[in-house]
Amino acid sequence: MDNAVLFVGDEANALNALARLVLNRDVRVLRAGNGEEALGIVRREPVAVVVSDNLMPGTRGIELLSQVRDLSPDTVRVLLTDTAGVPTAAEAITRGEVSRFHVKPWVDEEIVHTVEEGLWRYRVVRSLRPGDEAALHSIAQAIELRDPYTQGHCDRMAAFALKIAEGLSLPEEMRRAIRLGSWLHDCGKIGVPEAILNSPGRLSTADFEVVKKHPGWGAEVGRQANLPEEVIDIILYHHEQFDGRGYPTGAKGTEIPLGARIIAVVDIFDAMSSDRPYAKGYEREEVMRVMGVLRGAALDPELVDIFLAGLTQTP
Repeated sequence: MDNAVLFVGDEANALNALARLVLNRDVRVLRAGNGEEALGIVRREPVAVVVSDNLMPGTRGIELLSQVRDLSPDTVRVLLTDTAGVPTAAEAITRGEVSRFHVKPWVDEEIVHTVEEGLWRYRVVRSLRPGDEAALHSIAQAIELRDPYTQGHCDRMAAFALKIAEGLSLPEEMRRAIRLGSWLHDCGKIGVPEAILNSPGRLSTADFEVVKKHPGWGAEVGRQANLPEEVIDIILYHHEQFDGRGYPTGAKGTEIPLGARIIAVVDIFDAMSSDRPYAKGYEREEVMRVMGVLRGAALDPELVDIFLAGLTQTP
């Protein structure tokens, strides 16, 4: 089973309130009144998400979640803390002991989103780890379904990217990384709320800041699933720009790994070519003109030239 969520705390009313938030959401709710009881549950059975209060008698929440990480590294670990505990919670995230934290009193919708994201993350990591290409492709398609307007995007990306790889005569191992990276480049969007993914218009600044986190989240999932480093690089750097104005790191030029530079070219082409709820896709001639403008700015000029040359030979 991969839908177990464990709530931990010494206040029964708080545990009941948390449990009610995920009723009717295909979640198996478990409860523990203290850290030792929680660790006993994690030792006995798979738990996808642990949500723990920090202030409890005996084992504190951060200590508990650190032990959960050692027992079950795939489990997503969420800490509930008061305002005074925020610096300590942030440090625990940096150390990898805690995955997310919420400040009490919590916001119900935020807790629900964190739990749903955690379940997705747990399932994705456990599905990716075996490295079977059919399973990787299936996961990519499942993630794609969260945004119905990107249907087929990953497969189109792979086809276009492999054309560039062919033009560069890249070795087979690199071509495989590019294929997998094309499928999984947006896997970090499991952390982006669907309301933002499916927004019918231009995103607010706050919403765009959430979207900008998805490459880092995806790379984190890739590392946890032991994906090849070349694939993780594609996931992390695919929104960087050749002139250094991209995100999340601001890398520029050849600081950006080659696979990510390739994916950036085909990602922009497919985005401009595809219909969205708020805009019809451009005709191919217009897309090629815009990519010419982006050549040397957002996009690697050599890769743009190879890609556009291939497009002129395609009906």
